[in-house]
Amino acid sequence: MRRSTDRIIVSHAGTLPRPPEIAALLQQGESSKAELERQLPDAVKEIVRRQLEAGVDVVNDGEIPKRGTFSSYIQERLEGIEERSFRVGEGPAARDVNGRDRKEFPGFFGAGLGGFGGARGPFGGASTQRPAEAQRSLYFCTAPLKYVGKAGAERDIRNLQAAVQGLDVEPWLPAITPGTVEHWLWNDHYRSDEEFLFAIADIMHEEYRLIVDSGVMLQLDDPDLPDGWQMYPEMSVADYRRYAAVRVEALNHGLRGLPEDRIRFHTCWGSSHGPHKNDIPLREIVDLILQVKAECISIEASNARHEHDWTVWESVRLPAGKSLMPGVVGHSSDLIEDPELVAERLVRYAGLVGRENVIAGTDCGLGQRVGHPEIAWAKLAASAEGARLASQKLWS
Repeated sequence: MRRSTDRIIVSHAGTLPRPPEIAALLQQGESSKAELERQLPDAVKEIVRRQLEAGVDVVNDGEIPKRGTFSSYIQERLEGIEERSFRVGEGPAARDVNGRDRKEFPGFFGAGLGGFGGARGPFGGASTQRPAEAQRSLYFCTAPLKYVGKAGAERDIRNLQAAVQGLDVEPWLPAITPGTVEHWLWNDHYRSDEEFLFAIADIMHEEYRLIVDSGVMLQLDDPDLPDGWQMYPEMSVADYRRYAAVRVEALNHGLRGLPEDRIRFHTCWGSSHGPHKNDIPLREIVDLILQVKAECISIEASNARHEHDWTVWESVRLPAGKSLMPGVVGHSSDLIEDPELVAERLVRYAGLVGRENVIAGTDCGLGQRVGHPEIAWAKLAASAEGARLASQKLWS
């Protein structure tokens, strides 16, 4: 894994703006599969080119090949699950990643504000308001889970490797974590929640190994570790730490036998637009985050709720061999961060954990969370320029 040995290197946390033609093909479903396969190699090359142009050193495919979200893409790579429809008010209670905030700000959420990207609400949030629906669909595990996603994962690896050939960049691909799969998959087969969780970890191990064995770096996407706190308002901090510790154990089970120096762990507080007033403080779970068997930790650090989290590293030691990728540009606003501000953030972290242990990152994926693709690319360029300024100060 690349480290900042003579300058601050630049990466990001995930999704990038998806080309309209690829988005249209993905929406068409199976009928467009052949045409999608034909167009993806060139589309991934273009996404890599745009990252290189912006100044990014550690690049991915922008997650553009994946149907659904960063989490739900795995649905088509699993066997043993089924979709069920329920009338509103029926079925299991929804797992709400804004649960604690929703109790405190019912008017905000009742107005359809908050969410992930999409149309903007009247107060600048991203509107998730939809017409009343008679039914909702949920996914259930109804049989032993089996991984059937090898072809899809290998396609993603192949296209990214071709796109970076001959370029001075390091490629990486993301994969979801067992705890976050739990957000949308209900257990209707395994004897206990813990058995179910570790069964998911066994399935994800197959995808993790495919990526790492290819020579591409693996990023683990795990908003579950902090945002599960919002989902369970009845839990105390002690209760939640026990819950989170089991999820870390399951993730490490999924990573068994894989080299830590090829793995990056991205975590956040759900990254939806909204108050985030009731996010669990980083200080309460940072020790659990550091137990994940990954060399690099990617974490929110630039938005109004979590920018102050740099103070945690005044008293928490980054373990030897690990690096930190704080978000120095964010998804919560369409304002473009000034490179001087980015540099200031990077120098501050370097002073706490060492300049060689800091990588410039983003709070979360930018592709579907800022108002326009132009904003996403401008934020990455600002991150790279800020990293250049910080490098001048740190290696002067």
